[in-house]
Amino acid sequence: MQADIFQPAKSTMQSGRAKSKKWHLKFLPSKARKLDNMMGYAGTGDPERQLALTFDTVDEAIAYAESKGITYQVRQPKVRRLPIKSYSDNFKAQV
Repeated sequence: MQADIFQPAKSTMQSGRAKSKKWHLKFLPSKARKLDNMMGYAGTGDPERQLALTFDTVDEAIAYAESKGITYQVRQPKVRRLPIKSYSDNFKAQV
């Protein structure tokens, strides 16, 4: 089994950063999806794909993966960098 450990991005629908502080462990797909001709949807026989575990820190997620023998990769979150400017900078002439 392989897993991906990451922090989710903030919701694009709101300006808050709720639910983006915790770390998630999601299993990567081990089987390909197959199309069900009768119903028209894609399915898989991979039950781990539905699992998502939540941890407070990245160290807890790594310790869990190592204790269960799961190979993992950690995706570090991108650092959010906003330029600091004053309100009057919005009205300055662009040169």
